[in-house]
Amino acid sequence: MTDQPLAPLDYANRTGRRPGVGVRALGVVLPGVRAVQAQAEPYAAAWHAHNRLALDSPGRRWVVLGDSMAQGVGASAWDAGWVNQVQDWLTAAGHPVVVVNLSATGARTMDVVDQQLPVLEALPPAHGTSAPDLVSVLVGSNDLFAGGAVRRRLPDAFGTLVERLPHRAVVATLPQPRSAAHAANRHLERAGADGRLEVVDMRTEGPTSWRGRLAADFFHPNDAGYTEIGRAFHPHLVRALRST
Repeated sequence: MTDQPLAPLDYANRTGRRPGVGVRALGVVLPGVRAVQAQAEPYAAAWHAHNRLALDSPGRRWVVLGDSMAQGVGASAWDAGWVNQVQDWLTAAGHPVVVVNLSATGARTMDVVDQQLPVLEALPPAHGTSAPDLVSVLVGSNDLFAGGAVRRRLPDAFGTLVERLPHRAVVATLPQPRSAAHAANRHLERAGADGRLEVVDMRTEGPTSWRGRLAADFFHPNDAGYTEIGRAFHPHLVRALRST
């Protein structure tokens, strides 16, 4: 974490925190885990380079917040995740957007609050449009799998996130059947019910099966898995674009 918000062009799509001991250990003994872990640095560098160009590109802007699944880790290329797939669908449907992806591998909910939201808030105005930024968030799995105090703090962290997000941001629920996830989702449900946020309910709209849709680490999605995540997000992003 930084004491002062980073300037948008200085933000490097990294949390500054090393992977957990368990993840590092699995990477030593399991080639599939090691291969997917090895994507984190080049994917972060690719998004950082992309963002520098995107900030000078004219058009309606879509700012992506979240963790490795927002960054596309596990896909065959940095730009083969759900974000780029949905960008293509939006363009084909007459809703072109310029993607600025502020996600970071390993990010937890409070990393979005403390690191990514300040960068979002510091972004210069988009070129060629007065339309507000479309904002999406996919985060929370790392809080759950960290366990202990991090997991216990997840509901409060989600509450803070919900309060800080801009109006009509598109946010995914946590589909995991854990009490901390249920409590976190209640913040989203209330915000969705009163129209503050556009909620993607991954419990009912996400993939019904991950068979054939996981990367070599059997945790992150592969290209096909990201397609399913994109299908869940797509109608909500269109609705948010039309309502703001």
